[in-house]
Order: sequence, then structure tokens, then C-alpha cells
Amino acid sequence: MYRTHNCGELRAAHIGQEVTLSGWVQISRDLGGMTFVDLRDRYGITQLVFNMDDNSDLCSTARKLGREFVITATGIVAERASKNPNRPTGDIEINIASMEILNESKVPPFTIEDESDGGDDIRMKYRYMDIRRAPVRNSLIFRSKLAIETRKHLADQDFVEVETPVLIKSTPEGARDFVVPSRMNPGEFYALPQSPQTFKQILMVAGMDKYFQIVKCFRDEDLRADRQPEFTQIDCEMSFVTRDDILDTFEGLTKHLFKAMLDVDLPDFPKMSYDEAMERYGSDKPDVRFDMELVNITEETRGHDFAVFDNAEHIGGICAKGIAADYSNKDLKNITEWVMRPQIGAKGLVYIKYNEDGTIKSTIGKFYDDDTLNAWKEKFGAENGDIVFIMSGEKEKTLKRLNELRLEMGRKLGLMDGKVFKPLWVVDFPLLEWDEDSERFHAMHHPFTAPKKEDEARMLDGDHETMKSLKADAYDLVINGAEIGGGSIRIHDRALQQKNFDLLGFTREEAEDQFGFLMGAFEYGAPPHGGIAFGFDRLCAVMNGQSSIRDFIAFPKNTSGRDVMIDAPSRVDNDQLQELSIALDIKEDKK
Repeated sequence: MYRTHNCGELRAAHIGQEVTLSGWVQISRDLGGMTFVDLRDRYGITQLVFNMDDNSDLCSTARKLGREFVITATGIVAERASKNPNRPTGDIEINIASMEILNESKVPPFTIEDESDGGDDIRMKYRYMDIRRAPVRNSLIFRSKLAIETRKHLADQDFVEVETPVLIKSTPEGARDFVVPSRMNPGEFYALPQSPQTFKQILMVAGMDKYFQIVKCFRDEDLRADRQPEFTQIDCEMSFVTRDDILDTFEGLTKHLFKAMLDVDLPDFPKMSYDEAMERYGSDKPDVRFDMELVNITEETRGHDFAVFDNAEHIGGICAKGIAADYSNKDLKNITEWVMRPQIGAKGLVYIKYNEDGTIKSTIGKFYDDDTLNAWKEKFGAENGDIVFIMSGEKEKTLKRLNELRLEMGRKLGLMDGKVFKPLWVVDFPLLEWDEDSERFHAMHHPFTAPKKEDEARMLDGDHETMKSLKADAYDLVINGAEIGGGSIRIHDRALQQKNFDLLGFTREEAEDQFGFLMGAFEYGAPPHGGIAFGFDRLCAVMNGQSSIRDFIAFPKNTSGRDVMIDAPSRVDNDQLQELSIALDIKEDKK
């Protein structure tokens, strides 16, 4: 028997019992006549005691234990003289009578502690050791429990879990596909699914009524902290539903998960239109944990011979409360340089500092007198002690830059409490986006999104300019500035779907080749339907107040899309390529 108990289980009630524990050596401390070893497993840490007076040979062996040695040990549970209130097992220790080393370990490349000295690359290379650390281990356990709660709740709502194919057909819309060559069909390729979108719609045509799947998806796109080439979705679809039916169902799921996992009671989720979100926050995923809303002062700035404003399409700003006394010229220069970085792209930043004594300091004081700046003060809801930051330029770009500035100031001022959750639905997105470079429309969400009911006739019969104003029956769930999920009511009529493909630049032949199976299904009694997909990894991160999804994925890729632990992707030999009818000459690196 390797163990009678785990390393997080023993308490004062077990004092006097003989127990056997197994695990990894966290740390060993030699105090002369006694050696103390912290033994760790998935469940916790227990202190082991080796006494030289009781067994000198055993104590000598214990002194040779290195970090991450795997051992099993038997002894008597005793009350700990110096208790550790920070550890659940801190009231007891084990007086060891026998021990066996099950496996030795090399010196770990980084410390297996909550706060490790290992960087991302080294931790990813030795991920099996990184997972031994409590923060990563607990993140994976949280993910597991969240998946179980999701399945339980949706099953209680009569959803049926259905697995959809992983080898599917490549489609041109959306991100780039990962493609898989077919050996049995030379020259042809499968694609890994970016989502199960068409299959879940087919399931609605098939009468399944309520579908869900916790499903792995794949997108060959640039990576960042909240994006991986393979990720997991809570994917759902429902028949005979309106938008509000879906929002109510998945607001209920979200509230259940927060209560079950965090004991947090979320309030009802407000709805905000896409247009309102962009005007007030410059983002379609606004973080509403703090104020600092965008203010439009385009009209108020005209006619003062300040060409930067007079020639701009849009002038807007934010008010940072109570920072005037703390923000020096150097601080203001730093924030100006921050918004002028290529990632933000601003050409400059105007500020107005309303000092506590009523004086005003501004970069545009020579163009606007104090009376005018005080009028703006009222528009921004500013008070003495506040600083107003202003940007100008093309409206869409300016709004997005102001959003980035707002978020940066929110971070700097500590306004983003990771334990506070502010959810909302963003609704009424544009159906289509016009791209000037390609001179064609793109789907704001995907090509199967239905227009709002009142826009269907305009979509079928309207002109080019009409198409730009069409609204989608689409919605996103946003929590703390992160897009947790998105979905829409789907098109279920062949004529309307064909019209959408026409607008998106598909020829009739291309539409039939790519999606003929779906449009064909619509001719056999497709019900009205809609759905949503939650980013499961991102939901885990937001619920834990984290910005990165990596530690909620057991074996993530790095920012270059590589698994550095197994060294993938990797080359394959020419024989394998020839078997797949791929004519590539793979040569060895000459180093």
C-alpha cells in the first residue's frame, strides 16, 4: 500500500494513528538531531519528522533527500509543537518509522513554489513540473469542475451533448484553417474546425432542438495572452427561440456557474447596443467595472484656430478623477508616449489639468481660454483635481485609441478589481462590414448570422448603402472587458442565406461548393434557430481574475504556436510526405 491518506487530509482528529503517505519532497530541513521534510501531492503538504534518536540510519537517509524525490513513508500522526495556521495540515506532523525512495529526481530547473523563479519558456518546456505548482494545478482542477457544472446545468435544461466531426471541410471565411492531408484522397485536405457552426445548425434541422458540446476548436492565427491555436468552447444551439430566449438561458447558465464555483450572485445582465458601447467606451467589449466614459466634444472644439481639432472628424476624451496633484510633467509625457506607440497609433495626446486651487494647465491653453476649458470641465463631469485627456482623428480609430487609454488609466489607478464581476450583453451589431481595400463586405460575426427581423426585407431588396446599416440579430456576453461568448439567431431560409453569400462576394458556384449541404438542408424544413458559444478557457481566466488563459490549459502553446515540451510542430520525413502526395523536399539544416 502506497498510502492510507493523501497529503492534505490529516488533521488533529488523526493524532495517534499510523498512516502511510506518498508524494514529492517539497523541501527538506536538517536541524541536527531532527530532519523535517515537507511532503507534497495534489491534495496538499504534510510535514514528516525524522528523529536521529529513534532511527539514525533512517534520519541519515532523510538528509539525502533532494527536491522532487518521490517517496513513501509510514509513521504515527502527532500534534505539532509549532503549528502552521497557513496550512490545513498545520496542526499535525508524522513521526516517521519507515521510508522508501520510489524515485530520485534531478535538481528542478525552477522552484516548485506558488511564486516560481521560472520564466514562461522554461515552465512550458517542463510543463509536467509546472503543473505540480499549486496555482497551475488548482487552475486545471477549477477548469475540470467548471466543465462538470456546465454539463450538469445544461443537461437539467434538456440539452443533448453531441460530438461533431474534427476532420471537416475548409472554408474561406474567418481565420485561417489548420489543414490535414488525406492519404486516401491524394491532393485533398481536411480542415480542423474553427467551430462546429454548420454541424450544430444541421442538428437543429435534424430536430435535436437543444444541443451542446464542450468542444476543441482550432484557428491558425496570431497568438496573445487570451488566444491559443487550439481552444475550447461551450458550444450551444436551440430551435424555435428568439434572441431573448437564448439570452435568458445562457444568463442563467452564467449565474449558475458563478454561484456554484465562486459563491458569487451575479445581478441581472444589462443590455447595451453595439453603437452605444462604441460611443460610451470605444469598444464592443466594454469594461464597466469603472466609469471614465468617453465624452464627445467635437462640436465644442470647433472655430478656435486649432487646426488639429478643426480638421478632425472626431474629438473625444476621458476624465481621470483625482490625479492632478500626483501626475507630474514626466507622468504626462510617459502616458503621451504610451498612446503614440505603434500598437496604439495616436499622433499625440492633449491634456487639461484642473488643479485643486482652481487653476488650469493645458497643452492647448494658447488656443482655448479658461472660460472655454471650464465649459468643457462641466461636459466631462470633471472637478478640481482631475485631468482630462483628449484625442482627435478619424472617428473609429479615435474611439478605439481612447478605449485603450481608458483601460490603461483604469489599470494604473487600480480600478479593475479582479474579484468584482460586471457582466452585460452587447446586442444589435452591424450585420456586415465594408472593407475598402478588398471592396467587399465581410460578415461581422459569420455568414450564417440573421439580420434583425425588421431588416430582412431591406437585406433582400436594398441597395449598397442600405447594406451598411443592416443590424444583425447577434449578441456577445462581456464580463470585465472580456468577450466571454457570442452568438446569433441564424438564417434558416435558403433565399436569405444565398443573398448573404452574394453580399459577401461568393459566386453561386463557390457558395454551392462550400455550403451547398447547409442550404440544401434548409429546403427540408429548417426551424428558426440560434445559439451561442462561450470561450471556455477565457471564462476560466475571468472567473479567477486572470488575463492569460495559459494556466487553464494543461499543455498550451507559446506565442509562436509551439509546444516546446514535445517540440511541435516538427518536420516529417520525405517518405511520409510522399505517402500523403505532398511534393516537398525537406532538407536537413546545415549547421
